[in-house]
Amino acid sequence: MNARGGLPTKPPLESSKLAIITFALPLATFMQVVDATIANVAVPTIAGNLGASYSQGTWIITSYGVANAIVLPLTGRLAQKFGEVRLFLWSTALFALASMACGLSGSLTALVIWRIVQGIAGGPMMPLAQTLLMNNYPRERQIMALALWSMTVSVAPVMGPIMGGVISDSYHWSWIFFINVPVGALVILLTRYGLRHRETQLSVPRWSAVSFGLLALGVGSLQMMLDRGKELDWFNSGTIVVLGLTALVGVTLLLVWESRNSEPLIDLSLFKSRNYSIGVSLISLGMMLYMGIVVLFPLLLQSRFGYTATWAGLATAPVGIIPILTTPLVGRLLSKIDVRYIITFSFSIFALVLFYRSNFSPQADLAFMVYPQLVLGIAIACFFVPITSLTFIGMNPAKIAGASGIFNCIRTIFAAIGASAVTTLWERREAFHHVRLSGLVDTYNPLVVSSMESLRSLGMSQEQINAFINRQITSQGFILAAAEIFKLCGVIFILLIGVCWLAKPRLKQSFPGGGPPRS
Repeated sequence: MNARGGLPTKPPLESSKLAIITFALPLATFMQVVDATIANVAVPTIAGNLGASYSQGTWIITSYGVANAIVLPLTGRLAQKFGEVRLFLWSTALFALASMACGLSGSLTALVIWRIVQGIAGGPMMPLAQTLLMNNYPRERQIMALALWSMTVSVAPVMGPIMGGVISDSYHWSWIFFINVPVGALVILLTRYGLRHRETQLSVPRWSAVSFGLLALGVGSLQMMLDRGKELDWFNSGTIVVLGLTALVGVTLLLVWESRNSEPLIDLSLFKSRNYSIGVSLISLGMMLYMGIVVLFPLLLQSRFGYTATWAGLATAPVGIIPILTTPLVGRLLSKIDVRYIITFSFSIFALVLFYRSNFSPQADLAFMVYPQLVLGIAIACFFVPITSLTFIGMNPAKIAGASGIFNCIRTIFAAIGASAVTTLWERREAFHHVRLSGLVDTYNPLVVSSMESLRSLGMSQEQINAFINRQITSQGFILAAAEIFKLCGVIFILLIGVCWLAKPRLKQSFPGGGPPRS
């Protein structure tokens, strides 16, 4: 047994090799997370180019998400069988090759098939990048390793749509996928050099066909429901009802089966650790709110404020600047300050910015859009790193790969829930406000009559006047709906502060001397 309480491991890396994997592993995570979102804004372009409808084109997103979500929880078992380093290299290589095939696809069917391969290959990449960083860093610097890894996870969801929009507008859509090839090759070369002769101990885990079948059925159906729900009008669609029931039955049976399985595919015993359970809850609910904001804000700018895709991206981008600059500092603070204080600070900033954002008006200028994004970046820098540290620091190294797979799978699913729920709620609240505001347009109201006369004096017909008023009501309805959503998300962030204080304090006692405490 080693000093960390796990299987025998090699001593931590030092000097140049440590620097190399510090660059390579987060780069792989950035590539994988970006690829999950980069194609979203390019679906109309890709579908049109391949002679498909927009509805058919959404399978470009769904196929990747379903495959990725199914494979993520399997990371621990796959790493036991093949080794963490070997599995990471194979996954990255297959991801890069599948990316090239996606770019070369001449039909939607071929593209969807290769997106499935991409999703399968990308599943183990993120949790293994996190695991390999932690297990090859010196014990006293593991928090910094998590900080550097988390920085890529926080920035990538913002950068993906921006990169996708720029590439699809300025170049051929295939470059959305081709850019992964040189990045993947660089990651493989650097990782092979940095982690040569550092393969983890192998074992032969038992595989349960029932566990895998229930996992694929439950998680796959849930991810498809989330991806297709808005387009099919949620539970007004028989397809969504079937997917929802299938997901509920599949996940329930999976949990029951795994709780009674002597060698479970998903190690539910991890949730006996209070900090792991709370960490998963915080990252999942926090990510749900964060992704809802990430999706809603540029939609609001483009549809209601007349921003182009490029300007909406530029207005959104500042949220990623602060985490890049401050995440290393947050990593240093984690060994000196109770992590719960940092999480509380993060959620408080989120709430304040969202309450401020709820004061949107049609006259809001660019400064009103951009400056809060910079402040939001501070909250994000204090969000991913502390929660990830709270969850994993002190965990048995032999369990980190499996724990990270489950952690990232649940995080991914809740991010999809956030994106789907926010866009649906936005449209439905707009419909509510549209009816309410339309009722205020009383032709007996002197102000309304005066406004209509002014429009008529400009040469507008009654039909044009009605259409103009309807557009104004729709725009105002969407703005009011967005304000309500921002306020609701702010309230939930405040409630999550109470959840974080249910965790055990651990980092103040972790260093120095004896290493981090065990879960």
